[in-house]
Amino acid sequence: MQIEEMLRAKQIAYETLRHKPVTTSAEAAAVRGVPLSSGAKALICKCDKELVLFVVPADRRLASKEVRRQAGYRKLRFASPEEVWELTGLRPGAIPPFGSLFGLSTFCDPALGENERINFNAGDHAVSISMRYADYIATEQPSLFTCAEIAP
Repeated sequence: MQIEEMLRAKQIAYETLRHKPVTTSAEAAAVRGVPLSSGAKALICKCDKELVLFVVPADRRLASKEVRRQAGYRKLRFASPEEVWELTGLRPGAIPPFGSLFGLSTFCDPALGENERINFNAGDHAVSISMRYADYIATEQPSLFTCAEIAP
């Protein structure tokens, strides 16, 4: 709801799709009928003592070692499901790519911009939003940071 209210308030065009619940990025792409690479996978991580949100294309994974090296973090781990719930009230996999909604810094891998449109779960495993990548960048204003790698 918050996402749609924010997008409407900023007059950003988007489409909402209600579908069967999905638990993987591949399932989400299939039910949306879009390429896997257009999925904006939002990952909450604990970097040293702070929580941050990384947004990577769904056909890639977080490059943890490279992120630690580039950003100077000593420790980096995925937030636990309990930490995600406490912070967002959402389950992992349903997190939208808007860290600003949760008071988190947002880092987006520029490879996501290879897609004109991006797709993501909107706080629910059965609700997706599709919007232009350029509108996402203008709305969220994430730090662009190479943080993804192709999964083996």
